[in-house]
Amino acid sequence: MVTPPAKVYLVGAGPGDPGLITVKGLACLQQADVVVYDRLVDESVLKEASADTEKIYVGKAANRHTLEQEKINELLLEKAKQGKVVVRLKGGDPFVLGRGGEEAEVLAENGIPFEIVPGVSSAVAVPAYAGIPLTHRSSASSFTVVTGHKATGKGGPGIAWDKLASGADTLVILMGMANLPHLIEQLVKNHKPLTTPVAVISSGTTASQRCVTGTLQNIVELVKVENLQPPAVVVVGDVVRFHKTLEWFNK
Repeated sequence: MVTPPAKVYLVGAGPGDPGLITVKGLACLQQADVVVYDRLVDESVLKEASADTEKIYVGKAANRHTLEQEKINELLLEKAKQGKVVVRLKGGDPFVLGRGGEEAEVLAENGIPFEIVPGVSSAVAVPAYAGIPLTHRSSASSFTVVTGHKATGKGGPGIAWDKLASGADTLVILMGMANLPHLIEQLVKNHKPLTTPVAVISSGTTASQRCVTGTLQNIVELVKVENLQPPAVVVVGDVVRFHKTLEWFNK
């Protein structure tokens, strides 16, 4: 039994810069009874919610989960069934490698009203903050976004590296820092030229943003030397060359 006016809003908070959350996302926060939020959500965004709003942290890092996904799903159901307006605040966009689809499925199966509030995905915003356009008339007319988490073969559909190596002009890899050597190895094994430009952008859109550029041949060593840490976005393709002339955020 669901008590009105229960509703869950799956809200994208954007990639890190608090200024990139949408107007609608802010409006949802301001009416929330409960906010269930992720690790990469900026603290200043949470201040948009009322002081009386219950705020529950469920952040995940590599191999360190505050709550497993199943428990997060149960938490959303529990709060909604209490008649609460719940905001599930997720970094980036909830439907782009954010498990928002899984959470929406659980809500639908249990008859809980919900709404999706898209956010600015790090797949697009982080390269932009590094001066890297994912498409460019002279260099790229397509891009593909892929998770780096499944690089070592963890369950679910596999990654078709043979197709990725040649199927898109620009490749954007999210959550790939821990598996970077394996990711690069797969691209090279599937005939991506060693001279292909690569950028690794750490803590994108925040004051801590750092970007290292190189090629498939040397990027793993360069990242190690610079001691880049996750979260990071990896961009592979000729558009990386624009970083040198279009970088603006770190100037």
